Amino acid sequence: MLTGHHLIAGRETTTQHAPFQAVNPTTNQPMEPSFSEATAAEADEALRAADGAFDALRGASVETRAAFLETLAEEILALGDALLERAHAETALPMARLTGERGRAVNQCRMFAALIREGSWSEASIDRAQPDRQPLPKPDVRRVLQPIGPVVVFGASNFPFAIGVVGTDSVCALAAGCPVVVKAHPAHPGTCEMLSRAVFQALQKSGLPQGSFSMLQGRSHDIGIELVRHPLTQAVAFTGSLRGGRALMDVAAARPHPIPVYAEMGSVNPVFVLPGALKARAAQMAEAYIGSVTMGVGQFCTNPAMVLGVKSPELTEFVRAAGEQAQKIAPQTMLHRGICETYEAGTAVWHTISGLRLAGQSAQSPDHDATQAACRIFTAPLDVLQSNEELQREVFGPCSIIAESDSMEAVLEFARGLEGQLTAAIHGTPDDLRENAELVRILERKVGRLIFNGFGTGIEPCPSMHHGGPYPAASHSYFTSIGTGSIHRFVRPVCYQGFPDDCLPEALQNANPRGQMRLLDGSLTREPVAG
Repeated sequence: MLTGHHLIAGRETTTQHAPFQAVNPTTNQPMEPSFSEATAAEADEALRAADGAFDALRGASVETRAAFLETLAEEILALGDALLERAHAETALPMARLTGERGRAVNQCRMFAALIREGSWSEASIDRAQPDRQPLPKPDVRRVLQPIGPVVVFGASNFPFAIGVVGTDSVCALAAGCPVVVKAHPAHPGTCEMLSRAVFQALQKSGLPQGSFSMLQGRSHDIGIELVRHPLTQAVAFTGSLRGGRALMDVAAARPHPIPVYAEMGSVNPVFVLPGALKARAAQMAEAYIGSVTMGVGQFCTNPAMVLGVKSPELTEFVRAAGEQAQKIAPQTMLHRGICETYEAGTAVWHTISGLRLAGQSAQSPDHDATQAACRIFTAPLDVLQSNEELQREVFGPCSIIAESDSMEAVLEFARGLEGQLTAAIHGTPDDLRENAELVRILERKVGRLIFNGFGTGIEPCPSMHHGGPYPAASHSYFTSIGTGSIHRFVRPVCYQGFPDDCLPEALQNANPRGQMRLLDGSLTREPVAG
């Protein structure tokens, strides 16, 4: 039973301030119950509870935190079909997609449980004392990563499970020992409430403090700004638009004590098609390309919004085949009316640009009452993209531009001028790749993930994944928001010099009780430190 209440440290609260409702994007009808805008007082209560819980959460044993994450996985599954049905009604995402995404969220919980049990993520490092060293003795110095404190999480509209209340940001922060305050997404507030209750159940069963987690609802920007400004907030995780992420970054930077905002803000994810691939499989590539553009109605931050190639009969065939495939794509309902209206406005601007022509679009007209979007594929000479900055910005939805260049040198020059991207893909043969090594070198400076003969849509959460990139794709190119490396956003190194062994954090104690990998006098080992 949904209440529409905020959930603060295990307690339900509501002020009935600025009430709002979720809207079913397929019917555009409001859904029960009514939710309310959280107030500054409620934000303060949530963050004070988080700060109060911090020492107990970070002081809990690794096994307790790992067991909590595994219990959370079970609590998510225990919500059953009711969770899927509510998420489907609020987002219009297909049930099959939501079922798969729920599995991803559950697996992430278990993945981080395994990560913290294994322990090497904490980068424990020990340099033993050398009291007889000349000309000066060397002290005993040890270092390990420690949690930073309360983290504020802004979930994504397009991933209500995997990048939301129980998504990577929340789960890895809790795994590290950081309390979390989630700003629920106003497009799926009911889903957020259900998942938040699962977190509280897991905390209760694990004996961890309820203040470790809170969830506040809100449709305006005000509550988000309050959470970022609050002096107890130590870091912010955000997935969304460049405009939204940049606004939070500016608020965080203006604080008396600035804090990091780890923002993933999307990109155009350029695809470079090289001659060998075009000659071998232009039609097949076009089909895969349209499949990637329209996956999830184009509502992925890694959507391939731009393709670049050198003019040739094979590239012409690729454009023709892509346009033909686009016609076969039926319009689909987007996440909410605001996203759909922004998509329509963005592609309407494209229609007005001289030199840009429509290569193909969905044969069926979209039903705007059902928040539907049609696939639209455009093509243009490369110089049209170079002279129109608006064509180099993300339009969120099932659209893309194929740019035709007179030479590979022009393609390389365009690549050098690209802003930071989450992904870039190169399609070709191994010989193409070797002959275009310069393109690879350029893209290594521009993107977070470089793909050969594939597309950016579809992300594997694993230790090797990097989901980020140079600004404006993300706020900091070093950090990832997907995969086990994401935990490093919410920790910092603490160094201990000359401490008695029993007063050190477990990861730095001589006996190495968890048997984790550590750097001992410059060499990696799981061995204990001798007497």
